[in-house]
Amino acid sequence: MISTALVAIGHTYSVGAAGTAWLISVLYLTSAVAQPVLGKLADSVGPRRVFLAGLVVVLVSGLVGAFALSFTWLLVSRLLLGIGSAAAYPAAMSILRHEGLRVGRTPPRPVLARLSFAAVGSTAVGPTLGGVLVMLVGWRGIFAVNVPVALIALVTAVRWIPADRGRPPAEDGSRPRTGIDPLGIGLFSTALTLLAFFLLDLAHPQWWLLLPLAVVGAVLVRWQLRTPAPFLDLRMLASNGALTRTYLRHGLGYLLVYCVMYGFTQWLEEVRGFSSGETGLLMLPMSLAALACSLLGARTKGIRGPLTLACLLLTGGAVLLGFLSGDSPLVLLLLAGACFGVPQGLIGTSNQAAVAQFAPAASIGSAAGLQRTAQYTGAITASSMIALAYGRAATDAGLHLMAWIAAGLGVALIVLTVTDRALRTPAAP
Repeated sequence: MISTALVAIGHTYSVGAAGTAWLISVLYLTSAVAQPVLGKLADSVGPRRVFLAGLVVVLVSGLVGAFALSFTWLLVSRLLLGIGSAAAYPAAMSILRHEGLRVGRTPPRPVLARLSFAAVGSTAVGPTLGGVLVMLVGWRGIFAVNVPVALIALVTAVRWIPADRGRPPAEDGSRPRTGIDPLGIGLFSTALTLLAFFLLDLAHPQWWLLLPLAVVGAVLVRWQLRTPAPFLDLRMLASNGALTRTYLRHGLGYLLVYCVMYGFTQWLEEVRGFSSGETGLLMLPMSLAALACSLLGARTKGIRGPLTLACLLLTGGAVLLGFLSGDSPLVLLLLAGACFGVPQGLIGTSNQAAVAQFAPAASIGSAAGLQRTAQYTGAITASSMIALAYGRAATDAGLHLMAWIAAGLGVALIVLTVTDRALRTPAAP
């Protein structure tokens, strides 16, 4: 939702496009770190407890943002939102896997699709809903809306989510390890934070950050290979190429989606002169296409077909953006948004099914969390690309630079998808 409020927030606090991009980056940086951590906690102490705690943090984030007295408080609100919302997806995947083991069957794809529908829906409808909120009550409504949503979610979760049970057995039937590995979590968080800070300012690369990143990364790898209950099971990831490629594919796909979600909307407002509400309505075809395709993707028998179609559309949409200008007809703007909406739905559902298929049952929460880490790393890179292309304000030249970089990444994504033999295996019904 915040994409349509960035310009208004920037005017309120006299912050340029590169500054307001931090509101995007801080959320995704926090979420990228918190998702696998909370997923690990969901695997260890129970997904229901983790989910409820996350909702409380989301509620607090809404209050902090709605009454923020400065731009710094908005950053704090987004940080809290990143922590709280990070609990939802890995906890939900863990709950579904636990229930599946209890009844003796794999969670069917239509059920997983509803989870993906909620995740894609919040992302897809966000620009439109955000535009309407900014138009009706101002940008503070973007933050305040989290308070009633979190309260409703808390009440329904307490009432309907089953109590936490014991952890499911490992693949070989042995009792799973329950260690939290705080040192591994700390090293992972530090390494990811250093990487994110390097990516956040590609216009002025902080090359010195690569040295501590390499040192922390080496210590992390050594510790994870030696400790009996690692936070990141590197041996499993090294031997499970299908799961590792899923993370890479997911991150690249969402890098392209977020380039449009934030970069294109900013261009619509600053170059084409549309209001926040009008921009939200222009993004509506993208939102509706994403929602519809998140459900349609679950009705396909395989994973490879929907993903290949999504990659082709992402690349085609990026090429189309490369030819847009300040006087392009409205129909082309709508078509560009729709080109990214279809892949957004298909990528979310298909990669979620791939994680459910390729990840070990006993660590589904942390595996789902790492999927989101890949997604948010893509988002952080996208915000950096936007800042690099636009500087203090969006321009046609900046949009074209971002579009051609995205088109090149789209070609790489096509190759990664069509050459992945693991995707030929039919997904669970």
